[in-house]
Amino acid sequence: MSRAPDPVPVAPRSELLAIPSGVELHLVRWEPSDPDPALPPALLVHGLASNARLWDGVARSLAARGHRVVALDQRGHGRSSKPDVGYDVATVADDLAHVVRALGWQRPVVAGQSWGGNVVVELAHRHPDLARAIVAVDGGFIDLRTHLPRWEDALRLLAPPRLAGAPYAEVERMVRTTAADWPDGGEGSLANFEHRPDGTVAPWLTYERHLIVLRGLWEHDPAERFATITTPVLFVVAEERASWTVSKRAGVERALARLEHGAAAYVADAHHDVHAQHPELVAALVHDAATGRAFTAT
Repeated sequence: MSRAPDPVPVAPRSELLAIPSGVELHLVRWEPSDPDPALPPALLVHGLASNARLWDGVARSLAARGHRVVALDQRGHGRSSKPDVGYDVATVADDLAHVVRALGWQRPVVAGQSWGGNVVVELAHRHPDLARAIVAVDGGFIDLRTHLPRWEDALRLLAPPRLAGAPYAEVERMVRTTAADWPDGGEGSLANFEHRPDGTVAPWLTYERHLIVLRGLWEHDPAERFATITTPVLFVVAEERASWTVSKRAGVERALARLEHGAAAYVADAHHDVHAQHPELVAALVHDAATGRAFTAT
């Protein structure tokens, strides 16, 4: 039986961590008021063009349960360094391994959303003894090249809008509308943008780097990794009201058939950013993965 969340608020602390490549990664630490030594720490990894603050609700809930928690901005994103290279999934997964080791953590639970889900699956493949469990939130099974075999088609369909220079008020209105039912009202999503003195915004992840990250995701084939992974993997799947949900279910089922230890939890009528929309639910699932409960029925 997991203990009830601590009602005392937990305040985050930001810091920069330099990894061996010279890249500095922005970390947001959540330290519990009463840490439970029996619980592993949790590393939370955002998706493409996102940032650490979309994990705020999940992190707060995990810390209240007694987990030490760190959410980070991946390279090119948020307040982290923005090099021009190193955005393939393997390199970014190695970034996470460097973070875990620098923190001195022993076998944390590592959760990643969307592109970040593929990154944490790659982490389990490349560093098999690093994590106690992996949680892939609406990602980890993404295989763009199967559906879009030509990079030119992927680029045409998935390139982001050019938002640099857009008025802040316009972007805020768009974000607030999308996040109308999120507990934070979209504050985490607004942290994806630099708010300029002239009242405009610029995404922290530049358009050019976004395309490089997208190319890295397009080149990544998670199906090649699943049979090699011994770390338990929990997929948390947002069941959106779209045909994409059918494809996601098929991708997850293929992954579970190849994984040594795997499980899936489906969240009905959820947004792709289900961790921001339903943070308490996702935190409970991450906690269950960390303690092994998520895998006992499989």
